[in-house]
Amino acid sequence: MRYLPVLAFLLYSFVGQAQKASTKPNVIYIFADDLGYGELGCYGQKKIKTPNLDRLAAGGLRFTQHYSSAPVCAPSRCGLMTGRHTGHTYIRGNYELGGFEDDKEGGQMPLNEGAFTLGHLFQKAGYKTGAIGKWGMGMANTTGNPNQQGFDFFYGLLCQKQSHNFYPTHLWKNGEKVPLNNPFIRVHKPMAEGDENYEYYVGKEYAIDKMTEEATGFITENKNKPFFLYLPYTLPHVSLQAPAEAVKEYIGQFEEKPYRGQGGYASTRYPYSTYAAMISYLDKQVGIIWDLVKKQGLEENTIIMFSSDNGATFVKQVDAPFFESVGKLRGLKMEVYEGGIRIPMIAYWKNKIKARQTTDHISAQYDVMATCAELLNVKPAYPTDGVSFLPTLLNKNTQKQHEYLYIEYPENGGQLAIRKGVKRNVKANPAATWEIYNLKDDLGERNNLAAAHPELAKEFDEIVKREHRPSHVQEWEFIDPKFEVKK
Repeated sequence: MRYLPVLAFLLYSFVGQAQKASTKPNVIYIFADDLGYGELGCYGQKKIKTPNLDRLAAGGLRFTQHYSSAPVCAPSRCGLMTGRHTGHTYIRGNYELGGFEDDKEGGQMPLNEGAFTLGHLFQKAGYKTGAIGKWGMGMANTTGNPNQQGFDFFYGLLCQKQSHNFYPTHLWKNGEKVPLNNPFIRVHKPMAEGDENYEYYVGKEYAIDKMTEEATGFITENKNKPFFLYLPYTLPHVSLQAPAEAVKEYIGQFEEKPYRGQGGYASTRYPYSTYAAMISYLDKQVGIIWDLVKKQGLEENTIIMFSSDNGATFVKQVDAPFFESVGKLRGLKMEVYEGGIRIPMIAYWKNKIKARQTTDHISAQYDVMATCAELLNVKPAYPTDGVSFLPTLLNKNTQKQHEYLYIEYPENGGQLAIRKGVKRNVKANPAATWEIYNLKDDLGERNNLAAAHPELAKEFDEIVKREHRPSHVQEWEFIDPKFEVKK
């Protein structure tokens, strides 16, 4: 029974032209925001249309056991960028600075000076690097500035709070504000009684369109040299805002009531239709990028990867149970149950990655650094926590396995997760004990086997002692200096 696929949980808390200049493969990594494991057609979604991503998966490799670095935005992105799990990363939670108003834009905890990112890795290999979308790891006047963290070009949102509004007054381009033709919208302002002004939450320039415009420009400009494009779109993170034509495709398909902003985020007349439209609109952007890669004659020399930063949102106006957003999994964003951290992952490389393949290889976002390092034959500046899944991509039998996956999340009460198979864990209740699940037979994590496996709970405690490194932020420290879970 030792090493059965296990999920352990310690609940403590408040729970056209071919590329000529180089044969080095281009890499495009597309990152969704709060997209659940079950929200794509190729992962079982029935109500939302995602034809481009379904075709991408059919033409390549679909992962069934790929995990985020954390169950929320900023630490997930930090794990991806640095190749470290959240027991070692500099950013372990959504440490918010500033406010939602334009004059209070402050971003989140900035990435530290001296960090080594995926951008740096590709620069070291002679690539042109671009990041377009949501950064969330520091403003331009901080050490987290993406232009100082490995990216030659940046366009998009530096602050996660600004990304709550898909019609912002500005985006950022290489450290400078770029105005958009939108008024300032107080996106968390609920409608007053009798007010039906849904148009208040609609601007003229949709941020997603501007991101795709810049992404296509970056690809076109660099078609004759190797490039790495990190494309972290903000869809389908709330607010519920999508172009009218996209929403119209779903109106009438669902029984839905208007949402008037009582739970935060923008009001909308058609919440279900808007959410479905946002995911389909994300799918459309993937199609635009993929079509351009084909048109430029780059398809056979470009790896396209697609994933999500964490599980589906918990906000009620989205209604994750209605859409079966995490399939049969338990939990949502901000939780280290499977639904909060198991995410879609698709990899496509024409004639290199075999089509119509599925893998149950257990992997995590912090493996991407190791994978790209092996691909490029370039070493990161420091040892990472990742295991390269390049052999899995190329269908080779040399794939190494993780001994376990480790996730440490100090917010929402404090949570830990370990997978040997899988494991999770949380903080605050002094009487907390490990929850252990056999994921092979109990994907929904209903049958806690902890009483039958005290040896695994002991082993998990040892892993926590080994993997936790004290954080520079006191609020993120829920494991004591002796590396023991607090009682």
